[in-house]
Amino acid sequence: MTPPRFRFAPSPTGHLHVGNARTAIVTWLAARASGGTFLLRIDDTDAERSQATYEAAIEEDMRWLGLDWDEKANQKARTERYEAEIGRLKQAGRLYACYETAEELSLKRRATLTAGRPPIYDRAALALTDAEKRALEAQGRRPHWRFHLEPGEIAWNDAIRGPVRFLAKDLSDPVLIREDGSPLYHLCSVVDDIDFGITCIVRGEDHVANTAGHVQMFRALGAEPPGFAHLPLVTAAGGDKLSKRAGSLSVRELREAEGLEPAAVVSLLARLGTSEPIEAFAGMGPLIQSFAFAKFSRNAPKFDAGELARLNARLLRDAPAPAGVDVALWDAVRGNIERAREAVDWAAVVYGDIEPVVEEPEFVREAAVLLPQGPWDGGTWAQWADAVKQATGRKGKALFLPLRLALTGRTNGPEMAALLPLIGPERARARLGL
Repeated sequence: MTPPRFRFAPSPTGHLHVGNARTAIVTWLAARASGGTFLLRIDDTDAERSQATYEAAIEEDMRWLGLDWDEKANQKARTERYEAEIGRLKQAGRLYACYETAEELSLKRRATLTAGRPPIYDRAALALTDAEKRALEAQGRRPHWRFHLEPGEIAWNDAIRGPVRFLAKDLSDPVLIREDGSPLYHLCSVVDDIDFGITCIVRGEDHVANTAGHVQMFRALGAEPPGFAHLPLVTAAGGDKLSKRAGSLSVRELREAEGLEPAAVVSLLARLGTSEPIEAFAGMGPLIQSFAFAKFSRNAPKFDAGELARLNARLLRDAPAPAGVDVALWDAVRGNIERAREAVDWAAVVYGDIEPVVEEPEFVREAAVLLPQGPWDGGTWAQWADAVKQATGRKGKALFLPLRLALTGRTNGPEMAALLPLIGPERARARLGL
């Protein structure tokens, strides 16, 4: 049997978005779970919008997520292959020239919608004579080229959606070549998938109708279509489709602005919309072992930023100290933080110069006198609190909160039993007013 081959094909026109990152993660897991190959293909035929900086950023984001690739290809290096296949399709009569302007096509679309019909291209260009084409070109018009869909049923068994069926008459002939002669995504993608031997294509369900046209393109180019798995689109908490241009939902923003761990992002996106529970996984192993397309629902899953934060906090509880963070401090605070960078804030609280919050100065000074002598350890806080309780009669929040405020300037946080030895006698007495 041919080893499975999968591909992830981002366009370098912006940063990697959460929805695309989910597709990349699912595709990668499918490849690794099946012992197959994972190809990173950069769809950069749009010369105006594609940027090398975005390509580098996509690779950086994928590495951060832990997604490696076995092969890489750029579409901009394959123009000769596309030209060759364009020639074959023209010769076979599957491509035809169209001369409508964008404005004319828009008017046609509005007219058909107003008449209550689906906005399917009417194939008016097929009726043009050679003389009419020459006349249009003499006016300065340049044709775009459409793929002629053959009549009949287009069907496949989708790995997620199950049986999918279209009738060609219900679809518009897709445009494969722009007016400037450059090929569009549809053609390039199909040619690449044939040449690289892709056996399964994972993409969003917004491409289902495109896939129907692609199935005919594969066969027109002499190849059997691969398998398909169309993922339901991720929605925002309110149910709206996630916007690709929403910066806060890019992987880069999750990493740099939100300070999240890559394992938290992968843990959420890998199982979003599946029958499996969403859990915090520090490594890819369990996700690979449990992966199956059959576990994905057809319902649109919701991206929950709160759940992502909770996963991040769970992972930090068992994580080693980040570079530059004192191990003792990390052990003290990691159970009470959602972001690793919060440890830096607590380092400033513990070791730095803070402004104590002393709301009850008499009680705080009385408590300060009762501070045990060193050395301090994990039992010092309980020993001190018991002494203060015996001397003042205070207990519970009335005892702990004024002391926490004076020592840390905060009303909550990690256990004081862990923080007090790190603060140390000298800083503690100074903050308590001695």
